[in-house]
Amino acid sequence: MTAAVLSESVARALCDQWGNPVGSAGRFGPPADTPLRELSHWAANLRPEQIPCRVLKLAASQVLSQIASIRAGLHHPLGRRLVAAFGHPMQRDPRTAASVFAALGSWLNLDDTAYAGHLSNSTVAVPLAFAYARQLDGLSLLTAVVAANECAARITAAATLGPLRGQSAVHTHLAGAVAGRLYCDRAPAEQWENAFGLAFAMPNWPLMRAFLASDARLFNTFTPVRTAMDACDAAAAGLRGAPDIIEHQDGFLDRFATVPLPQAVAKGLGSRWHTETLSFKMHPGGPGIDAAVDCAAEIHRALGPLRPEDVREIVVEASLYTLFAGERAARYVDGPRSPLGALVLDVPYPVATTLLTGEFSVDDFSAPHLDDPVRWELARRVRLEHDTSMTRELFLSDAPFGEAVREAGPLAVPWLRGFGGQELVDLVGSLEADGRDFSRSTKATGARVVVRLADGRTVSRSRLIPLGAAGPDTRSRHSEMVQEKFLSVGGPRRVADTVSRLHRMRKAGVRRWIEAAFLD
Repeated sequence: MTAAVLSESVARALCDQWGNPVGSAGRFGPPADTPLRELSHWAANLRPEQIPCRVLKLAASQVLSQIASIRAGLHHPLGRRLVAAFGHPMQRDPRTAASVFAALGSWLNLDDTAYAGHLSNSTVAVPLAFAYARQLDGLSLLTAVVAANECAARITAAATLGPLRGQSAVHTHLAGAVAGRLYCDRAPAEQWENAFGLAFAMPNWPLMRAFLASDARLFNTFTPVRTAMDACDAAAAGLRGAPDIIEHQDGFLDRFATVPLPQAVAKGLGSRWHTETLSFKMHPGGPGIDAAVDCAAEIHRALGPLRPEDVREIVVEASLYTLFAGERAARYVDGPRSPLGALVLDVPYPVATTLLTGEFSVDDFSAPHLDDPVRWELARRVRLEHDTSMTRELFLSDAPFGEAVREAGPLAVPWLRGFGGQELVDLVGSLEADGRDFSRSTKATGARVVVRLADGRTVSRSRLIPLGAAGPDTRSRHSEMVQEKFLSVGGPRRVADTVSRLHRMRKAGVRRWIEAAFLD
């Protein structure tokens, strides 16, 4: 056998071994088309007139909602420490500003979500920083947010059936930050492709011990956004990433997905808007806390403040997802000394606080409210129970898992079994992709709060879709909801009142609007 033939044989054997067929884009190159390449070209060439008006309106609400989350983080004692370390988000360097914006808006769990991922921590934070630095007009800012949403949500969706979910899926922000910045920079598609490839070369994987038990939660978006900024700089300088990094057998999905869904990355581009799956967080806290707090607020309005001596027990019935997060957090919750990373996922404390005071806000995560012994005495009367019908409704909705399970079909069974055992497999049943376009998207993270009083009475309230979550109510009045959220954290009314005109603002107007939001 000649050396040439031997080399050809070895080449083919290596290509077979590494899953990279010879010939489609050069002997050792990647396939001619990859999902990441298709996504990059679509997003780089996205124009405002291609986006439905209803989607742009959602993006405007998303911007104001996330600004409210950033303001809340900025005024919390831990947020002030972050600013002491890395500077105020309104600083000259947009790279660092974007990272600080991202961190401040995420760690109180007041950030907005979608199918799939906690998008706004990068998809709003980064466009805000770079629109301000690059002096973009309002329509360009909103288009950058939509482009970032679509990129981040699709890549996150491809790995939704995996070990990381919710805020722990920090890889969302590698995609959101790359797309948010490069749209503002008007970068060509090839640069997007390389930046994505470089950013996902070493994707972040948080350790739950640090996530729940320390202040490291402040870095759950800060770190991936900084990584993405470096990837953008490297791509601009000519460094190349692997365009098949997402789906390659040694790539991202191989490590981050139990059931990889690479087809989700480019599915329905331009017709299927993940931005329409947005859920706006009206209360701080993790999965299922929203609906439970909504119910507790209704009970407070009916009964007035409930004190420990008034109550025999409080039962919160919720989906398996709420119980899963709550049980993980409960190991670390120990009264006022509880680490904030765990407390934002805890159910008893916010429910008890709301029954006592009628509301739950970010102020309840710091002294003097957090030190109130009455709240903790009432919280000890709260227990969680699984409601199978709510788990079923959770998986019938689009976010956070339903659409991924439908997309996977029978292949989702091992993931379902790992998440909730055979009981969950039987409960969910057979779900198949149905080609929905997300215009009627829902997120059913429901809860029922049952209060059994010392005098023998029982009062209960239930809610399937939390206030602000994706659904018909949110679609009809999201602008009103997020303005209320923004004002509740001390945001200036002149900013809230003009968000509906953001798409018409000129460059100077956008800069003044952002300054007014953060420098009041």
